Amino acid sequence: MSESRDLRRLLPSHHLIAREIYCEAIEIEDNLYTQDQVNAWSSLALLPGVLDLPLQDGKGWISLDKGVIEAFALRYPLNRLALLYCRGRSHRKGHATSLINRIELEAIEEGKEFLCVEASLYSYQLFLRLGWKLIKPQIISIAGIVFKRYLMKKNFSIK
Repeated sequence: MSESRDLRRLLPSHHLIAREIYCEAIEIEDNLYTQDQVNAWSSLALLPGVLDLPLQDGKGWISLDKGVIEAFALRYPLNRLALLYCRGRSHRKGHATSLINRIELEAIEEGKEFLCVEASLYSYQLFLRLGWKLIKPQIISIAGIVFKRYLMKKNFSIK
């Protein structure tokens, strides 16, 4: 479902909700991640400094459903889609697609030639469907727990 969404600029007043959504999104029960991985990943939201800089210095958007914030995305630095998260109850309802499209449009309007992302197992297939190209798979460690993710890029034709 890729219907048009109520998208608004991510403001400092949304940062606490964004952290809540971040944690909730990671805990979606779909067996893509082990419980150890979920615990390690969600702990990042609470560590000082991890999300602070992207939230403070990034440019982002929120997606609402009936006035409730259900998802958010932001670029940090401005040629990287750094965060894309959706509440579990709104998973697979078009929020992420709408946010990615808006982030891409904004980047194009600013004259960016490309965007990069480190896609999770959750979002990898979505980025492929939206025309992003795989650069390479990556293995990273969070709190000593190993994760696989995908470095991806989308080039824009800037005229």
